[in-house]
Amino acid sequence: MSHRIHLAVALERAGWHPAAWRAAGLSPRALTTPRHWTEQVRVLDRAGVTFATIEDALTLTDRSENADAPDPQRLHGRVDAVLLAAALAPLTHRIGLIPTVTTTHTEPFHVATGIQTLDFASRGRAGVRLVVGGSAAERANFGRRDEIDLETGFREAGEVADAIGRLWDSWQDDAIIRDAASGRFVDADRIHNIEFTGEFFSITGASIVPRSPQGRPIISVLAHQTVPFRLAAEHADVVFVTPHDEAAATGILAELDGAAAELRRSPERLRVFADVIVLIEETSAAARDALARLDDLAGAEFRSDARVIAGTPTEVAEHLRALAETGIDGVRLRPARQPDDVVAIAERLTPLLRATRVLQDDDAATLRGRLGLPRPASRYAAPAQDSAPAREKVAL
Repeated sequence: MSHRIHLAVALERAGWHPAAWRAAGLSPRALTTPRHWTEQVRVLDRAGVTFATIEDALTLTDRSENADAPDPQRLHGRVDAVLLAAALAPLTHRIGLIPTVTTTHTEPFHVATGIQTLDFASRGRAGVRLVVGGSAAERANFGRRDEIDLETGFREAGEVADAIGRLWDSWQDDAIIRDAASGRFVDADRIHNIEFTGEFFSITGASIVPRSPQGRPIISVLAHQTVPFRLAAEHADVVFVTPHDEAAATGILAELDGAAAELRRSPERLRVFADVIVLIEETSAAARDALARLDDLAGAEFRSDARVIAGTPTEVAEHLRALAETGIDGVRLRPARQPDDVVAIAERLTPLLRATRVLQDDDAATLRGRLGLPRPASRYAAPAQDSAPAREKVAL
């Protein structure tokens, strides 16, 4: 097999099946404890998973629910993804940490500084997943936004991505002098006001956080259709897509390539990850039975934007091998049950994929390095610095 892929995992409280919180052996009270999250991320870290994303939202209910009448049988409540990632950072070693942030109601300055701080806490393993939050329930929680249409929401998300990138660049790498003898801590000429003015907001100053280990942490988005495909092509490093078969994956790759040719300013190619929901058991029958039990508890067959695969580690691996052949860069697995399927991914599936040479090998210390992305120079640096070879840099 010539084409290898990265493996990522999307963490979502008790798992992606709506009845996962009722699975045997899981205490709902555990969902807000550090141990629940730490144990799962550590097992993925040991398995060599490239990164984990952490879901988040700005409403009590899920997007598919009626916000005025929350379903008492569904899991509600969560912890803040950025703060959780910061808590996990010093407890892990290589795995990238990508929390979810809603662009519609969160100031870009706060997003930029929070993710920079996470990059310092993880020593270069941070990213962010940007989502648009235009639902009525989200607007009601903030009380300061009118209804927005799809295209407007994604235009704003693109503006957020642009602004946070500028803030991440606002300190040059050599802005901090730390010269105790002269009393100079910073070179003010190397800290730049970004003077950003857009359709939705304006920012005058620089970040309050010095330039972080990766320079620019990873920006990622989930995309299902043309408008978010174009957002990803113009502004993201990584895009998550949801093909239900290999033919769909090929078509999505072609559309993304077309959008990138038109819109992409970065010289680096957009990395494409296909999302797959997995439920893993020792036998095919056990996997089917486990999924059927969860469906019975939920009162309906589980349907999702992403493909659902219930099977043995070998069966799941075969599906991923077929996806890899389409030319995607990676797969982001959404475990149906947590921690059961997280442990199965780490201890059963990942070794199998590695043994059959499906997984990409890497020895880089930062998330950008693991994805094959160079560390960019600040856009505000002098041309001579811009032309210098990019180096992977980790703050100690």
